[in-house]
This record gives sequence, structure tokens and C-alpha cells, in this order.
Amino acid sequence: MKTEQIRLMSTEELKAKLADARQELMNLRFQIVTGQLTDTSRLKQTRRLIARYMTILRERELSQQREGGK
Repeated sequence: MKTEQIRLMSTEELKAKLADARQELMNLRFQIVTGQLTDTSRLKQTRRLIARYMTILRERELSQQREGGK
């Protein structure tokens, strides 16, 4: 998912997607330990997606703090 698409989501949607991505990462880790995962690049993709979600959530949090502090 592209960053522009993520920015269009509401904060609640982002938090839900973040929780889903974290759950997927946990499942991928279990699969790699048990030897079921063949496409290991999904680990990297999922970690980066989580980072994107967290970055955009943090940006929104900081912008709210700046607006509230003025």
C-alpha cells in the first residue's frame, strides 16, 4: 500500500490496520520457525508497512500537539 493511500485513511482505520499488520507479522514469524514460510520477503514487507503506519500515526499526533499548544 502506498503512503498516499495510507494518509487518506482515518486514524481509527490506521490503528486497525496496524493491529492487523502486527498480527500478520507474528503469524509469519511462527511460519518461519515451523518451516512453513517459503516467501521470506513478506517479513520485510510487513515490517515496513508497520513502520509506515506508525510514522503516519506519529505525524498526526505531533500535528495535534502543535495545534493544541498554540
